[in-house]
Amino acid sequence: MDRNKKIAIGCGGAGCLGLIVIVIVCVVLLSTGYITMPGGSNYNRNENFNATNKNTNSNSNVNENANSNSSTSSSLSDDDKHKLFQAAGMTRDNDVIQKVLRKLGFLTADNNVSDDYAPFVKGHMEWATNNYRFIQSVNTVEKARAYVDAHMND
Repeated sequence: MDRNKKIAIGCGGAGCLGLIVIVIVCVVLLSTGYITMPGGSNYNRNENFNATNKNTNSNSNVNENANSNSSTSSSLSDDDKHKLFQAAGMTRDNDVIQKVLRKLGFLTADNNVSDDYAPFVKGHMEWATNNYRFIQSVNTVEKARAYVDAHMND
């Protein structure tokens, strides 16, 4: 094998490896919702909300959820926690997200994030790469909200 063939094989291998990395990055970005597939969803990304309503809702939910955080979150498997977390994020609804974070024990009664939240989110990235089918099953706001509503009391 001469020098030109070695260079061609090396460049081809590097190109394939680069393409594989790009595909993996795209899958992760698609599955986490940072980018959307053309025609895949049509939800509005404006997340405007009335701060007064947010405070009213979160205050009313604090009392009903404060006692259930530890018992409810421990009854869910890790996979179920990731599914609920993913679906809540896909709703793009701050109130739904807060309710799920409280249920999972990541948001305290006084709206502080627990120490367990950052490791969970780090693990969620790996979970998302292995659970693309589930993510596709909640890829619209309506489907995600339906999943959260159906599994919020599990």
